[in-house]
Amino acid sequence: MTTPPGARDDAALSAAVIAGDSRAFTELMRRHKEALYRFIRRYVGDADEAYDLLQDTFLAAWSALPGFDSARPMRAWLRRIALNKCRDWSRRRSVRRFFFAAAPIDNNAHRVAIPASETDPEQERRLADLDRQIANLPAGLKEPLLLTQFEGLSHKEAAQILNISPKAVEMRIYRARAQLASGLGLPPAGDEG
Repeated sequence: MTTPPGARDDAALSAAVIAGDSRAFTELMRRHKEALYRFIRRYVGDADEAYDLLQDTFLAAWSALPGFDSARPMRAWLRRIALNKCRDWSRRRSVRRFFFAAAPIDNNAHRVAIPASETDPEQERRLADLDRQIANLPAGLKEPLLLTQFEGLSHKEAAQILNISPKAVEMRIYRARAQLASGLGLPPAGDEG
């Protein structure tokens, strides 16, 4: 009797994929796609680009699965692949801008999808501004901010993914918040009034 894919943990599913069970990979994708999509979308600021990068992430994961260390969390491993795909995307985008001296590829790329029934126009504008400011942060500041503040990772977990120290994560988050406050016209953290 075989165990249904939903009842197996990520390590067992990855072993099943390596053994040739494609349904196990479908289950891994189902488990992790929403969180990865949110992470990627926050990184790139564009829903369509995020969807494409999510597909690229899972394609790369499929190819690299034999090298997955099942003693480590699948979520962190997939997030590392997604982060690399986002970095590649950013580099390609920068090259395009340089060679074509163009404005951003998609001027509406930084919209935050919020159901209309849950927001007013002013709140939607402020959230879109915040999303745009986050997407425009340098990667060295954006990555620690997204991993900790939006993905809920500890400084130590984010440091492991980024190959930096937890103290560096803390400092980069501080600098990212200061840059966001400045970009949004808010007083720096700790200012009274």
